[in-house]
Amino acid sequence: MGATAWYDSDFLKGTTVIDIQQLSHTHLSIPAWRVNKGESWCLMGRNGSGKQWITALLSGELTSYRADTCCLPDSSDVGVISFERQQQIFEHELAIDESDLTDDVDYGTPVRDFFPSDQLAHPLIDQLHMRHKLDNGYRQLSTGESRKVLIIQSVLNGARLLLCENPFDSLDIDACETLSNALGHIAQHINVVLLLNNVQDIPAWCQQIAVVEASELSVLGKWHSPPVEEALNALFDTRQLMSNDWPAPPFPLAHYDLASLAELRQLNVRFADNVVFDNYDVRIAPLQHTLITGSNGSGKSTLMQLITGDCPLCYSNDVTVFGMRRGSGESIWDIKRNIGIVSAELHRNYRVRCDVLSVVCSGFFDSIGIYEQPDKVQINHALHWLKMVGMESLAKQPFHKCSYGEQRLALIARALVKSPLMLILDEPTQGLDSLNRWRILRFIERIASFKHSTIVLVSHRLDERLALFTQHIDLDNKAN
Repeated sequence: MGATAWYDSDFLKGTTVIDIQQLSHTHLSIPAWRVNKGESWCLMGRNGSGKQWITALLSGELTSYRADTCCLPDSSDVGVISFERQQQIFEHELAIDESDLTDDVDYGTPVRDFFPSDQLAHPLIDQLHMRHKLDNGYRQLSTGESRKVLIIQSVLNGARLLLCENPFDSLDIDACETLSNALGHIAQHINVVLLLNNVQDIPAWCQQIAVVEASELSVLGKWHSPPVEEALNALFDTRQLMSNDWPAPPFPLAHYDLASLAELRQLNVRFADNVVFDNYDVRIAPLQHTLITGSNGSGKSTLMQLITGDCPLCYSNDVTVFGMRRGSGESIWDIKRNIGIVSAELHRNYRVRCDVLSVVCSGFFDSIGIYEQPDKVQINHALHWLKMVGMESLAKQPFHKCSYGEQRLALIARALVKSPLMLILDEPTQGLDSLNRWRILRFIERIASFKHSTIVLVSHRLDERLALFTQHIDLDNKAN
């Protein structure tokens, strides 16, 4: 296949790509859905609506369904871009890590090895700004970069239908525009179907809209038509989430008498030839709620990991957290017991098989998985927080069987369950629909009103720049 073969796909010579009539399955119902050649679709749905079963159907993983008509592309012609797919590759990369067998750190399979060797000159690699990453290992990539790798891989391997779940999550504004333009270009040559949680993420080039609610797909029609916009506004109406049933902590709250919670002086951090921080200072005082922004790769997550101790370079830098200098004999647990955290890294690493309630209870012990029995008070408090995030009915469901958005809600409850002195939220609303994003932002405002937890939020989104933040650290402008 030549470097531009995907422009001439025989797949688009027919008139129908997907034709489904009266499909029924335990987890999915589709009365009627037809996708014609050249059409781009957005399938909208809230967290837990069942969108993942559409992915399972189109990727060939959903079986035992009945339908009057079911014309689907061959699963080998469908490129799936999802958190679950990224997680599978991440776990595979960990399994083949050879760092213990060699003197060098194994960063994973080089990006170039994910692409056909004869397609490394393809313009899509440049359009998605990934050429400079070709020699990086997969585990060196951000969530957004690894998503781009899967998009490029699918296209270069000849995918005839690209299925992307929330592709704009975790990307800064410029990166979202770049990715949207690239997907719009791809949509001129192969069919593109986006599964989205937020109306704001629907790109201008999208043509058709459908919704998934209670595991049923319903076609709405053309994007930008008034009836479609009205239907989407009703689907994501935040008035249905009003609740004042705030859970009171079942234990005395810790207090602090410190001039600063975190102080990082003259940070010097580099990875290979990439300088992240050069003599950079950061200070966070008690109740100095702090917003951290910056483009992808500017060091936002690294800064959070320096505070939590998850970046080993914290020991070679001047880092003091809760009055304890890193490397002075303190235990990492001395720090983490006062911190609640939500991050893409925690989400990616939460691979222990347990139910949702256990995930929330693990927040009491700062562990991934649960290794000591929580008491009845802790269990009831965890259940109350699951109710707050709308997941009380999933308490006993295996965490790994929940959708990505449902998993993220459980991890948010995990962070909040112990009323921490410092609440570190590294893009917490990633994967959440408009309703649940609204819910979490109201939680943050409510937490700030109690004047107990100091909130540190990393975000790309303009609508998350809440008035409560009295300090704004812009890592695109690191001049102290």
